[in-house]
Amino acid sequence: MEKNKNKNAQEKGFKNEAEDIINPESQEVTVEDVAPETDNSEESETEGDVNSLESQVEDLKNQIEKEKKEYLFLMAEFDNFRKRTLKEKSEIIKNAGENVLKGLLPIMDDFERGIKAAETSGDSDAMKEGVILIYNKLKKYLAQNGVKEFDPEDDTFDADKHEAISVVPVPDDSKKGKILDTIEKGYMINDKVLRHAKVVVAQ
Repeated sequence: MEKNKNKNAQEKGFKNEAEDIINPESQEVTVEDVAPETDNSEESETEGDVNSLESQVEDLKNQIEKEKKEYLFLMAEFDNFRKRTLKEKSEIIKNAGENVLKGLLPIMDDFERGIKAAETSGDSDAMKEGVILIYNKLKKYLAQNGVKEFDPEDDTFDADKHEAISVVPVPDDSKKGKILDTIEKGYMINDKVLRHAKVVVAQ
């Protein structure tokens, strides 16, 4: 008898479960049962990251704009410096040329006085002495401006300083490549060739 009651109760439980499976409408389902649980802390963290990135982007934009303005300012300053330097350089060259020519004027005066003296005086020795004085004065002036003639004792031909206008064969091999005669002196200015010397070279 007891076994029959238990059996009936068990069968009744199986029946109820089966009905629940077959008829799901019989069970009440709420939104809370199916909706996934959300984590508010993760949303806040994501929003904070976005705001931080936007702030960094804005800072970078401001920095780029600032550097762009500084770059344009430096370019303008450099252009002004370049123009000013070119102007000063041209003025220096112009003034240097003027100063050199101005320094030659007293020597021109000496030549004119010497010519007048030669017209009224027949003393050739005095005239010669005057010409020598003027020559030495001019030579000294050139030296003061860095101009000097090649060393006359340097009798070895150097293509960087000399211009061979004539070549003379010589029997003595020791004289080959030597300067036999200087037709026109060469000059240097501050260790740079100003004018090549015209020479006759032994070959």
